[in-house]
Amino acid sequence: MSSTLLLLFLLLSLDIAASGTPLRPGFYSKTCPDAEFIVRDVIKKAMVRETRSAASVMRLQFHDCLVNGCDGSILLDDTPYMLGEKLSLSNINSLRSFEVIDEVKDALEDACPGVVSCADIVIMVARDAVVLSGGPNWEVKLGRRDSLTASQKDSDDIMPSPRANSTSLINLFSRFNLSVKDLVALSGSHSIGKGRCFSIVHRLYNQSGTGRPDPAFEPKFRKKLDKLCPLGGDGNVTGNLDATPKKFDNQYFKDLVNGRGFLNSDQTLFTHPKTREYVRMFSRNQREFFEAFVEGMIKLGDLQSGRPGEIRKNCRVINGRPLEGLIDDLKDTTAVNNY
Repeated sequence: MSSTLLLLFLLLSLDIAASGTPLRPGFYSKTCPDAEFIVRDVIKKAMVRETRSAASVMRLQFHDCLVNGCDGSILLDDTPYMLGEKLSLSNINSLRSFEVIDEVKDALEDACPGVVSCADIVIMVARDAVVLSGGPNWEVKLGRRDSLTASQKDSDDIMPSPRANSTSLINLFSRFNLSVKDLVALSGSHSIGKGRCFSIVHRLYNQSGTGRPDPAFEPKFRKKLDKLCPLGGDGNVTGNLDATPKKFDNQYFKDLVNGRGFLNSDQTLFTHPKTREYVRMFSRNQREFFEAFVEGMIKLGDLQSGRPGEIRKNCRVINGRPLEGLIDDLKDTTAVNNY
């Protein structure tokens, strides 16, 4: 058998299909009718154990979808053949609650084996985390397939730093046809959860290399953060991203208006003229924020890579042998045959 035919056979044997299937609500209504109920039940129980898990699983959608589309690549563990996205610069020691995704997947596999993709799980848990934290509800479009690989480099090249300014964020979002309004609304995901001192030390002590704190800080808030995050202290200590870290609301935007943003990438939304008016609008009108947030999440969820995919049995690994390993074996076999 030629090497080309052998490779084709291996690909077919992995039950790989092209992604890019039209997404639609109720995708699992016949194949796994209780899927969305099962997901919400698991998230609800996870939040009882740890409220912060809501913020953690919600953010997975951002970190997954911006890197080669919403394909569950963020969930893959590293292998000898692949450096995945979990240890990329924006994710290492930051993304968490992957075990909650495992619990969701296990529950779905018990009910409907091999039906619901991990990529769709990421989308559903993000919605449910928002709803269960007091935020808006929306109908999610489903039907994604799971990627066969992940790329630490792609994540490093795309995902923004907590130090990012509005100009770089606007440019990044525009690459994905996401507007300035989408950027500001989606940044409102920081309405819940916590951030690390590591991410704000520069703001507190050396903003833009000046050796001084960010002048955008409200003085009393800066003093509070000085105590929480002293220079030379533990970078993994966490602080609240807004004044109501367990409730999804528009307090985040009120805090930005008052100079109480935690991350530089948050506060810069109020100091930049293109984003400031949206911050003001959302701080005054929670309904406007909720509507814009839902619109942004749907647009973010529509991002697809168009690459081949599968339905993983375990969200951390692809089914069967890694494709890179199969190709390496094929190369070895071909080299022996040609000797």
